[in-house]
Amino acid sequence: MRLSRSRRPLGAVRRHDHDGAGDGHPPRALVVALVLACVSLMLLDRGDDSVIDPARRAVGEIVGPAQSGVSAAIRPVVELPDFFRSREEMRAELASLEAENAGLRTEVRTSDYRRNKLAELEGLTSAAESLGYALLPARVVGLGSSQTFSNTVTIDAGSASGLAPDMTVVNNDGLVGRILRVTRTSATVLLLVDADSTVGGRIGESMELGFLQGRGVIGGAARLDLELLDQRLVPSKGDTVVTWGSIGSEGEPSGPYVAGVPIGEVVSVYSSLRESSQRAVIDPFVDFSELDLVGVVVPSGTRSDRAVVEADGSLR
Repeated sequence: MRLSRSRRPLGAVRRHDHDGAGDGHPPRALVVALVLACVSLMLLDRGDDSVIDPARRAVGEIVGPAQSGVSAAIRPVVELPDFFRSREEMRAELASLEAENAGLRTEVRTSDYRRNKLAELEGLTSAAESLGYALLPARVVGLGSSQTFSNTVTIDAGSASGLAPDMTVVNNDGLVGRILRVTRTSATVLLLVDADSTVGGRIGESMELGFLQGRGVIGGAARLDLELLDQRLVPSKGDTVVTWGSIGSEGEPSGPYVAGVPIGEVVSVYSSLRESSQRAVIDPFVDFSELDLVGVVVPSGTRSDRAVVEADGSLR
């Protein structure tokens, strides 16, 4: 005996399906309730004196401080990249300003030194023009040892620059001395004031000849003694003394001292009864305690590893 199954007609629909409970949608009654609630809130919130304002203010008083606290707490974290970027930029700017200030301080501290260097170079150019000789510039880089009991200096030019012994050394004030010996890159100069230095001199006004002897003193007390060949002549105070030298072949300078270089001026005259001679004390024009830039008299056209100031003041 076969049992029959009851089948629902294809067109039949469950009753609760019309309420939307079986297809995943909220019930119709809930939707209507939410709409009515929204309309009620809108009606209650109308006007300046809304009944919801007290609740809104209460919520604001509770939530507002919390929001401020959260913002204050997370602000450092949010602004942390900008903080480090600003610190790095400030450090870089500070380092740049410090370097600029250091450069300015160096310029201020060395301005007098550089101004003196420029004045010395200009003076050496003028000396070349007034003397009529080509000059090779050199710097004093050392003083003679006190153990040698001689007054010498070392300059930073030697045979590679075209220098040789018995060349005349001057600066923009007058005669400095002569070269004793040279190496490839340096030379030793015997100063005019050395006790072993003897220079032929000439009184500028009378053209009388004599010999100058150094006293071995450097500085403000440096003096030279001048003895004239003609003992009957008495030089006058203030007379200028220049070198008594000779001109070499074809007008080139002849050592150890070229002619016409200023030496100093007469400051006093005294007589030696025992020797029956007249001596004059000469104050040299050059301050030997401040020697820096000097010029070595060289033949015009000398081949050198540095520029040469020609007799017309031009550089070659």
